[in-house]
Amino acid sequence: SPGQQNPQRERPPIRVQVQVVSTPVVVHDSRGQLMVNLDRNDFRIYDNGLEQPMTDFDMGGAPLSVAFVVETSSRIEALLPAMRRTGILFTQTVLGENAEAAVIGYHDAVNKLLDFTENSDAIEKTFTELKRGTSGARLYDGLSQAVRILRDRPPARRRVIVTLAEAADTGSEEKLGDILREAQLANITIYSVGLSSTAADLRGPQRAAPAPSVTPPGTFGQTPRPGTIQTPSTEAQRNGAADILGAVIWAIQHATEPLRQNPLEMAAAGTGGLHQSPVRDRSIETAIEQIGGELHAQYTLSYRPS
Repeated sequence: SPGQQNPQRERPPIRVQVQVVSTPVVVHDSRGQLMVNLDRNDFRIYDNGLEQPMTDFDMGGAPLSVAFVVETSSRIEALLPAMRRTGILFTQTVLGENAEAAVIGYHDAVNKLLDFTENSDAIEKTFTELKRGTSGARLYDGLSQAVRILRDRPPARRRVIVTLAEAADTGSEEKLGDILREAQLANITIYSVGLSSTAADLRGPQRAAPAPSVTPPGTFGQTPRPGTIQTPSTEAQRNGAADILGAVIWAIQHATEPLRQNPLEMAAAGTGGLHQSPVRDRSIETAIEQIGGELHAQYTLSYRPS
């Protein structure tokens, strides 16, 4: 009748026959070092508890197609100088021989900064010229665009997303679950280098000014140190220019970080990649080197499900 809605019909299940499954594998020893001297006899593959015969084994694998997703939000402005120096690290430690890369930047908008190219100079130049955007962070939309452009790359290439971003999203239209599903279907692995806007804020120039005085001008709230004369300069040195409140916020944020779901960590875990969470600028370089090491020490095991 008019005012009543027909019950939604159940949709039939979608069944897909998978012919070949390729599984990227990285092996570490008890000290955390990558093991690169294994052969196919060192591996066993199980699918739903049943051992499967291995049809193909490779070390290093096919050449890479990498989509770099880089946050350019004003919130991480203090980290931009370090990020601009990462281009040469990506070309030398991540890409490897015959690799190609595209660069996507995002803030309130998502922009393809560089289409796929094997030209290392063009990739490095794109990173060197990263510009600060606005305060938004459409991380999920940036990841979604990376998945779309990687889906069109030849299936013989290894498809990889590497993010250099904070684990936060504001204003995206896409949902993380949908993105991960599409990435899995397209055989895309996500690696991430997590940034911290709070740590960046502590290093920013806006933190260099001393806190406002709670006493009238020309007076001091503390007794002078023995043998010293109180002046505005000596009191500034005594109190330090550090932002104590900012440091407390940073400590609380990082102390509770494991309790929150980190979307970058979830994306890496859901696609078989690696998440790195550096704090200092130098650690960004270490994180990139770690990702490059894993990509080039990767075994690829293939099998046909029985």
